[in-house]
Amino acid sequence: MLSFLRRVFRSKSKSDKIPSVEEKPTPDPSPKPPIQTRGTNFYSGINILHSSECDNTDIVFVHGLKGDCQQTWKAKSSENPWPKSLLPLELGTARILTYSYDATVAGKEGVPFQNRISNHANDLVAALASLRQSDNTNERPIIFVCHSLGGLVCQDALVTAKQRSEQNLQDIVNSTRGVIFLGTPHHGSSRAKIGELVSRLVGVIMETNSDIVQVLPRDSEVLARIQDSFQALLMTRRKDEASMIDITCFYEELPTKRLGVIVPKHSAILPGYISIGIHRNHANMTKFANPNEPGFVAICGELRRWMKRIQQTKTNSQKYTPIAHYIIPYTYNTDFVGRSEILLLLKGQLGHLDPQLQGKGHRRAALHGLGGVGKTQIALSYAYWLQEASKDTSVFWVHASSAERFSEGYANIAKECKIPGYEDPSFDVLPEVRDWLQGKESGPWLLIIDNADDMKLFFPQSDESSKPVSSTESSLGQLIPDCAHGIVLITTRNMQAGSRLTKGKRPIEVGKMDEYEATQLLRQGLKHRDEPMKDLLQLASRLESLPLALVQAAAFIQENSITIIEYLELLDGNENIAVELLNEEFETVGRDPDTPRAVAQTWMLSFQQIERQYPFASEILSLMSLFNRQSIPLLFLEFYSEVEKKLEKSDIKMQLVKALGVLKSFCFVRAERGGDHNMHRLVQLATRTWLVRKGNMAEFSRHAMLAVSDFYPYGEFEETQTCTAYLAHAYSVLAMQRIESEEDRLVRASLLYRMGGFFSQRGQFREAEKLQREGVAIRTELLGEEDEDTLWSVFDLAYTLSEMGRLEESDKLEAVALEASKRVLGDEHRLTISGMNDMASRLYDLGKIDEAKELWNRVIEVRKRLLGEDHIDTIRAMNNLSITLEGKEAEEMQRRIVEAGIKAVGKEHPLTLCSRGNLALTIFHEQDEIWEAEELQVAIMEASKRVLGEEHPDTLSAVANLARTWTYLGKLFIDDRHLYPDMDLLGDGRRLWEECVRLQTKVLGPDHPDTLASIPFLEDSQRAIELAERLDANPEAVGMSSVAYMELHDMWFK
Repeated sequence: MLSFLRRVFRSKSKSDKIPSVEEKPTPDPSPKPPIQTRGTNFYSGINILHSSECDNTDIVFVHGLKGDCQQTWKAKSSENPWPKSLLPLELGTARILTYSYDATVAGKEGVPFQNRISNHANDLVAALASLRQSDNTNERPIIFVCHSLGGLVCQDALVTAKQRSEQNLQDIVNSTRGVIFLGTPHHGSSRAKIGELVSRLVGVIMETNSDIVQVLPRDSEVLARIQDSFQALLMTRRKDEASMIDITCFYEELPTKRLGVIVPKHSAILPGYISIGIHRNHANMTKFANPNEPGFVAICGELRRWMKRIQQTKTNSQKYTPIAHYIIPYTYNTDFVGRSEILLLLKGQLGHLDPQLQGKGHRRAALHGLGGVGKTQIALSYAYWLQEASKDTSVFWVHASSAERFSEGYANIAKECKIPGYEDPSFDVLPEVRDWLQGKESGPWLLIIDNADDMKLFFPQSDESSKPVSSTESSLGQLIPDCAHGIVLITTRNMQAGSRLTKGKRPIEVGKMDEYEATQLLRQGLKHRDEPMKDLLQLASRLESLPLALVQAAAFIQENSITIIEYLELLDGNENIAVELLNEEFETVGRDPDTPRAVAQTWMLSFQQIERQYPFASEILSLMSLFNRQSIPLLFLEFYSEVEKKLEKSDIKMQLVKALGVLKSFCFVRAERGGDHNMHRLVQLATRTWLVRKGNMAEFSRHAMLAVSDFYPYGEFEETQTCTAYLAHAYSVLAMQRIESEEDRLVRASLLYRMGGFFSQRGQFREAEKLQREGVAIRTELLGEEDEDTLWSVFDLAYTLSEMGRLEESDKLEAVALEASKRVLGDEHRLTISGMNDMASRLYDLGKIDEAKELWNRVIEVRKRLLGEDHIDTIRAMNNLSITLEGKEAEEMQRRIVEAGIKAVGKEHPLTLCSRGNLALTIFHEQDEIWEAEELQVAIMEASKRVLGEEHPDTLSAVANLARTWTYLGKLFIDDRHLYPDMDLLGDGRRLWEECVRLQTKVLGPDHPDTLASIPFLEDSQRAIELAERLDANPEAVGMSSVAYMELHDMWFK
């Protein structure tokens, strides 16, 4: 959307250079005289529509894009704009002004004007300041009435005036008491939404068959800057009635004919301010012909109400303002960015959005979130905003990391406010300060309680609170003042503590920063070094946009004179280096000296608190840190609770609910739908470091390995979803430090065996071999070569090697294992029969068909007797035997197998797909059934791609079978292909062969038997196409018919 904005508002002339934000021209402080251009009455600057000697307020009208200082406000049936003809009759003491600027396209000779919003804003401030200075009305209150994008001009004008050093320009913003927006888009820093609205506004202009005015900047971030800066300005002026800026947003209720509603209600309003609908479309909502029209009545009503309040405030401002006290331990953080939505929520909860709520009940709010997420910085920003916005409100700051720090904070309040008796050694500081704050003599105040993480510090358990203690040691929750003239803001890592301290109100969660905030914070920390945006975004993503981690990283980069890319290389090196970076100390504004500045150290305090107060929650956090951090199954935690902690099954659920509740309260984990949980990546690293420091890594690594191994399935097709879901956790626990005990090594071998089976079933044989070899080595060493578990692992490895084309190596392994299985377990043991089935497959691959056939018959006979004829293992052996048969015998058996497979496991189970494929190959050789074979092979290939994936070896076999069939049919009908111009069997066959060879080379390797077997068929299909082209060019010269060409098919039947 941002790139779209740049395209829409870019000048049509490539030679016209639009100045950058830094190139703002210095405004001319003198008012601009009226000028005439393009044959219309166009005034550039301030135009007075009405004035009188008794005026006490200036009302300034600002039109929008393609607007006009008079036509925008004039109904078709009226001679004059209503601000001139109607408004003075309603507001007798207001001077009515209009600001006009060139919002059309071209000047003389069609050359576009280059003024952007910032230029128009500068001109507005300069012109208005010059007029007011010339007639000595600098201190007169100002109200703006703005239409459409003129609202953006007004916003930027006020922000610009606030930033200027000239007193006459600052007087403009200081005197502003209200702004009426008529159809102006408001979206804060959401530039994408602004871009959407602006593009629709452009659509309105295009309806008039006029060109677009080049008023918006090339960099659409300027739009976000205007919105953010204006919101910040409103925040600083919100509470103080003498200087607050009233806002009323009017929105259109009717659509335009072609484009519909241009600025929807949700975009035209500002949260927390009055919004009123006008039953007109976007263009006509500013045009009134008589004073009875509802829109005019509503606008006049707001203006009249504001002018009345302005006069009352002027009288009230002369009254006595009580002395305010400020105890804020940190200086204002000039690097603070973003968080406007949270600050707005705070103002709503603390009653600062509506002055009428002040003094009508005690209000509390809590900020909760992960350590280092910026809770204290937000509280600090709020404190300085309130100090500026409400001069009579005291601000007090109390640290609550311990009872001693809390008492120290109250003592500072007593000393600063000179509470009677504070110098007396017997002065009981906590209750005395609480009582004084609740008394009227304290005046309005804000009390910030920072780092209130320890629930038991504020709300001791019943057995603890019953002990005789001093006030310092008693429940601090009872010592927080509660009165109508005071408000309390709490920061905490513990959501449960925040909820209790706010009397059940849900705390405001402070999450990670968005991309814009994170990159801005990094730029601040890097002192605006010219770092590419993609690098900033990558660093923010790796640190999960956690403010403290971002500031820490920026400090490290600055101090060591490295680039972001170099820092990322360190961060991605290994866990030890990453943790070392997270432990780096640095200096920053707004951090308590007793609170660690490093991210990892900050969380260590919370870990210790959880371990001390909620031991089981601490154990669950330790265990979770060793799994993959995403989608941690509740089953793993239940296994630990039952097997390791020996909890009763009836008690496990409640204990886990409480433990996970604590961890979620501290924002260390988050719940997903379905019961799984996620963990913050940096928290995971810090928790693992904590385990190492405590010497508990080996213990919890064992617990984690046991849990995953117990729940990880072997890898049959039916378990694919579970295996896939748990795979990341399996790799995570395998990557932990090796355990030396034999028991734990065998648990590892069990997990390796199951994972190897899964990868083998998926056709990922290289990974399967790696896992299986380690498992075989462990079991052979600890259990011996002839143990049943060892033999299962060996048979799996042999199967994997055979699928990789390493037949001799597989045959040797399998033969030894089979002999051992017969000797140790017996000829009819399940493992022995499974080994015989695999051995038969090896014999078949080696061309020993009769031996394979004999062995498969023995396997089938035993399985029918022990498992039954419909068992999947029996069907699998029968399917294998069927490929040794020929003709009708093979076809009849395979049709029975397909039917049995569908009944047992479904039509798209890999076994059924395989048996259907064998049937297709068998009936292919029956000329009258060749098209049935082709149709069946198409269905099998499509199902294999869908069920197994395009790169699975079984899918590649299905592709190869269909490619051979299409090539054969293309050859067979080579003389008749002109009868079927829409069919290209030879071309389709070659394309399938190309795809097959490419994927076989990638998946199986260039030397795999399947790959080597496919290459001649690809070459054969190419020769067939070349012959067809020669026949088309000159059939007699070729001297061959399709019958003669069939001699080339010998390789097919071989």
